[in-house]
Amino acid sequence: MSKKTIVSASAVAGAVAMALSGASLMATTTEASAKEKCYGVSLAGKNDCAAGPGTTCAGTSTVDYQGNAWTLVDDGTCLTMALPGDRKGSLEPLDRDLPA
Repeated sequence: MSKKTIVSASAVAGAVAMALSGASLMATTTEASAKEKCYGVSLAGKNDCAAGPGTTCAGTSTVDYQGNAWTLVDDGTCLTMALPGDRKGSLEPLDRDLPA
């Protein structure tokens, strides 16, 4: 093998590696964008970050289905989730089931 062949093979391998990492990054970005914040659906201590007044961050909600606590769910599923009672998920904070 000549130096030119080795350099060319290295360039092809580098281009393939770059293309694969770009595809992986694209898939991760697409997956991340396929989620939405859904309020009032998480169990106590199972919320994602920024739950609202009375909480500080992830895992700090104190009431099941706390209206101002959110969790990420698959895009388009928040409003149709099956919850106990007459509860529904919301794309905005709710005034129900707040800690005392």
